[in-house]
Amino acid sequence: MASPSYTSWLSLVDSELTVENVHEHLDALQDDLWVAAACHDRLVNDVEVQQALLRIGLQRTSQAVQRCKDALNLPSADCESPESLQLDAAVAYFQDLPIDAQLCRLHGLLLGRQYRLVTYVEMCKDIPDDFGVSTDEDAEWEDDPWAESSGGQRVSKEALNFPVAPSAFLNFPVALSAFLTSELVPSACYITIQALFPSLCVLLDRHGADLWSYRFTIYDSFPAHVDPSQYRDLLPRVSSAEDAESPPSWRHAKLELDPSQILIINASAAALGIALNVYSAPSAQDVCLTSGELSDWYIRRVETIMLSTGIMDFALAVIQHGASQGVPELDELGEDLSLLTRLVYDAPGADEEWTMERWKSMEPAVIVRAYTAHSTAESLPNDILHLVMPYLYVLESRAERSGNPNPRLHTDLLYDFILTAPLEHVASIFEASKPTSPASQRVIKDDEDMARLALACLYGSNSLDEWPTMSRIFECLPAWDMSNYQDYNEDIADTTIASLGDFVTPTIARPRCTPSDLMIFFKPLPISSLSRALDILDVHLESGEILSRWNVPAHFSWFLQSRNNVNEQRAWANRMARRAGGSTDELKTLEDWEWLLEDMLKLAGKGDSELRGAFGLLSVNEVIRIFFSGLLSTARFDVAKIMLRQNRHVSSLSPQTIEEICLTSSREFYDNASSGNYKVGDMKSAYDCLEVPALSEQIAKEREFIEATSRLSSFNVMSRPGIPISPIEIRLTKDRISLVSRLLVSNYDAYKHAEVILDLVYMLGFRGDLVAEVKTLAMLADAALQSQDFDRAYATSARMINTVLDMRHTNSSDQKVKEASEVCWVACYQLGRHPEFEAIDQKMVLLGRSLELCPPEQLHEVLSAWSRLEKEDIDLRETRLMEREALGGRVVPQKRAAAVMSGESRRPSLRSRLADFHLPATPLLNTPDAAALASKTFKSVAANFPFSRGRPMSDWGSESNRSDSRTRDGDSDVSAQATRVFSKGIGWLLGADEEQT
Repeated sequence: MASPSYTSWLSLVDSELTVENVHEHLDALQDDLWVAAACHDRLVNDVEVQQALLRIGLQRTSQAVQRCKDALNLPSADCESPESLQLDAAVAYFQDLPIDAQLCRLHGLLLGRQYRLVTYVEMCKDIPDDFGVSTDEDAEWEDDPWAESSGGQRVSKEALNFPVAPSAFLNFPVALSAFLTSELVPSACYITIQALFPSLCVLLDRHGADLWSYRFTIYDSFPAHVDPSQYRDLLPRVSSAEDAESPPSWRHAKLELDPSQILIINASAAALGIALNVYSAPSAQDVCLTSGELSDWYIRRVETIMLSTGIMDFALAVIQHGASQGVPELDELGEDLSLLTRLVYDAPGADEEWTMERWKSMEPAVIVRAYTAHSTAESLPNDILHLVMPYLYVLESRAERSGNPNPRLHTDLLYDFILTAPLEHVASIFEASKPTSPASQRVIKDDEDMARLALACLYGSNSLDEWPTMSRIFECLPAWDMSNYQDYNEDIADTTIASLGDFVTPTIARPRCTPSDLMIFFKPLPISSLSRALDILDVHLESGEILSRWNVPAHFSWFLQSRNNVNEQRAWANRMARRAGGSTDELKTLEDWEWLLEDMLKLAGKGDSELRGAFGLLSVNEVIRIFFSGLLSTARFDVAKIMLRQNRHVSSLSPQTIEEICLTSSREFYDNASSGNYKVGDMKSAYDCLEVPALSEQIAKEREFIEATSRLSSFNVMSRPGIPISPIEIRLTKDRISLVSRLLVSNYDAYKHAEVILDLVYMLGFRGDLVAEVKTLAMLADAALQSQDFDRAYATSARMINTVLDMRHTNSSDQKVKEASEVCWVACYQLGRHPEFEAIDQKMVLLGRSLELCPPEQLHEVLSAWSRLEKEDIDLRETRLMEREALGGRVVPQKRAAAVMSGESRRPSLRSRLADFHLPATPLLNTPDAAALASKTFKSVAANFPFSRGRPMSDWGSESNRSDSRTRDGDSDVSAQATRVFSKGIGWLLGADEEQT
């Protein structure tokens, strides 16, 4: 069989090469240069084939190297003086033998490639078994047509006698062909990115000299998400002797050749005019870094990890390793990372985004709150001890290192946190700081500071419903025996507490006193004042629990503000008595009310410590009064009656006090009533409340007034059009007689029930008041007059006259008699001169009484009216006599005579009637206006009784509806019409509505 030709080798593709066909094709060829070049030209990913090619190539080039050694008489490999070699002679030799120069050049290249192949195999030995193994998540990509294998590597089971599993070559991230030909720095960075640190160590140990200048490029390629413990041995360190970077052991690692080989390889390259390939990577660093530069690199490394992954543990591990290797200025960063790591990983519920920039920009108080932001009341003490306190101690240590020592820095920050914490958290902290606990386990280690914090937190709290929590805080406080303190003075302590009351009082500059403000006040107090303050706190806490029990809780600061303010205490006692139980928890039984009374008395008394309670400025009697008033305000009159009989405290009240309280409560119900009906609602409560005390004159009057209010409401008296009058309006009416006037206005026939109206006046508080009775009768008479019920008007006027005459016989000089007389004469004058009233005898009686009762200055006016009426009476009598004579002595009816006199017998012309017309000189004519006359004549009350009632204004000129009225024609007397208009004016003057007048 013929040997394969050169062309057959060239026709073979790399994937078809095997160890057998390599030897089969190349061993038979005689041209060493061609074979060596062919071996160098072929790059495959099959380790065995590549090794065979390198062996064949080195074998074919070794003879040329040996010839060069022999020709130049070069020393052997163990020669220790390579400087004596003559490079120029070697270059001249190769210039004469260019083929040997090429062979020696190829020999050097193949030696370097063989060295890299060994490195590659060594790196593959340290690949983890699971590296590159696809998981279930990657299963869907197994059939990806675009996926490439590891550079087409093929490894047989024999694997060049290397003890490496075939899968290691397949899984290695860098293909063999690429590793053999590419620069080492990119390969090292890629291996580093894949976190193959054992392989990287192999690479550095074998090629360190080539990689030394680019070590930090490799260091920067360490994956940020990989645990630094895997590569910490590769990180730079500081030499303590030189205060600079300590060079690693692999710094000079490279392919070791004897000096003659080096000379031959370099000379061959020079003879061929080939320049040595020098790789230039970024950030080359040939010299060792200083300690400061290393510190900067570690800090940048931490920043990279934090920004790219945020894994605090890894950043902290890098810093801790750097500090352990002598890198300076990492302590503070390590502290920050350690504290930040605790916040991120150890603090409960920490789910925020944290960076070093954010950490460094935050104030210590904010960081303390961040540590405990998600702590529960149960976990808070432990979180403070294991998270917050280390941070505070670090701050204190830094302050000391910076030359500003502050031994109270950690306590001040801790106390500021406690002062702003919720009471539930404060209670858990105090329970973990009990004086009986070991000092190492206490959060607050100083007993006096505990007392100050408790006082500040409680008196500065706005909570109204956390009294059990406040009691838990108080139970943890220390108790001091003041008998051992000779300088203890209760007065000084009380003065301090009194000044505290002024301190917590809100001002414009400080609307609310916070716990931090109070801490400033309590900080300088000695232990004696603190002990007294705790005693007062105990009393206030008990008082607060009692007030909260009855749904009238007060802020803790209120007890300080009201300590010397009796009005404030009285106001709160009233709230307690009236709002006890609240709307959802009403007091239903006698026992409940007795319990409330006992608690109110407890607040007014002194406890075992002789300290006053919340109502300490109120007397026991006043507290009982307030309680009883509150009981009545709930309309529980049955309970009130029982307690008046059975309870020793309530029964101690005097009858006058009970009556006063009942009257006050009844009036409260009355004023709040929306309806005047005393059978329902608040008005019923006002009426029933008066049944609690014993009956007295004042009680009877108040009950009558309530009945009068109910009766007024039944008459539909209006406050404004369409709006019924309310009880409070009735009580606030200054002149209650005017209510009768409004009743008569709103009810057409109310005047007919004179006794009912008079009884209403009596119940309004005018029982026995004859002036009020006279005014009422005058208003009734006027109402009857406006309705043209002259008989009832006359009867009412007669009763009024008798009442006034009786008063005048009793005491004629009394002012009330004068007032009644004024009302009476005006009413009589008005009715006596009314043109529609035809009973002349009765009119003369009325005008006569008006003459008798009117003041002297009015005699002329009344007398003129009397004279006209008398003349009319005389004329009437004469007419009757004439008629009697004409009829033969028969009696002529008075009405007929009047008709004859006014009609047939006497028909004067209009001119004569106008000439004879004389309008009576009434008070209206002598005064500038009606209002002045009303003020002059009727004082302040007479204007309330007249009314414009009865028919509309248009009816006054129509024919009379009464059967006994006179018949008129269209030519009626002008004087009578003017008199009628005057009568209407008087009605308006006396208070009637304009529309009705």
